[in-house]
Amino acid sequence: MSGAAREAVPRRPDLRFLRDDSHIGLLLGRIAPGAFPPLLTALTGALVVGILLLADQGRLTGITLCAPVASLLLSGLTSGHPHDGRFDWLVPPVLRLTEYGFLTVLGSASGVPGPLVFVLLVAVVLHHRDDVTRPAVGMVRPGRVRAAALGWDGRMLVVAAGGALESLTAAYGLLAAYLVALLVRESVRTWSATPVTDVRDGHNDRGGVDASST
Repeated sequence: MSGAAREAVPRRPDLRFLRDDSHIGLLLGRIAPGAFPPLLTALTGALVVGILLLADQGRLTGITLCAPVASLLLSGLTSGHPHDGRFDWLVPPVLRLTEYGFLTVLGSASGVPGPLVFVLLVAVVLHHRDDVTRPAVGMVRPGRVRAAALGWDGRMLVVAAGGALESLTAAYGLLAAYLVALLVRESVRTWSATPVTDVRDGHNDRGGVDASST
C-alpha cells in the first residue's frame, strides 16, 4: 500500500459536534429537534446578546448577566437539528462570535485585567481548534473531555454566575486555569497514547524521510 493510501482519510466533522453545546443545551435540543432553523436562532441569540451588552455598555449589571441565558434558550433549542441546510455551516462561527464577544466585552468593560481576559479567550480558542482539526485526521476527543470543557453556553453561564456573586475576576481566572489544565491534560494523554512507531513512521534513524514512504 502506498504512503498516500496509508494516510488517514479526512472526514468532515458533524456541525452539531462543532457547535460545542453543554449538557443543558443538548437537553433543550431534545424538546423539538428539527422544529427551528439553527442559523436563524443562532443569529437571533447573537443579536440579543449584543443588544443586552450595549444596553449597559458591557458593564456588569443584571441585564448584562441575562445575556447567556437568553442565548442558551434560543440557540439550545436547535442543538438537535441535523444542520443540513444550505447555510447551516455558519452556525458554529456565529456561536463562537457570541461567546468570544460576550467574554471580551463583559471582561473589558467590568474591570477584569486584560491579560486574564486574553488567557481565557486563548484557552477557549484552543479548545475549539481541537474540535476542528482532530476530525480532519480521523480523530475526535473523548466525549467526557468535551463535556468537561462546559460548552459555549456553560462557559458563559459560569462567567455570569461569577458576576452575580460579585467575583467576576475570580470567575475569569478560575475558568481560564481550569480550561488550560484540561487542555494540557488531554495533550499529555494523547501523546502518551501514541505509539512511538506511529511518530517515527516514514523516517529513518538519521531523521530523514525513507524513500519507501514518499
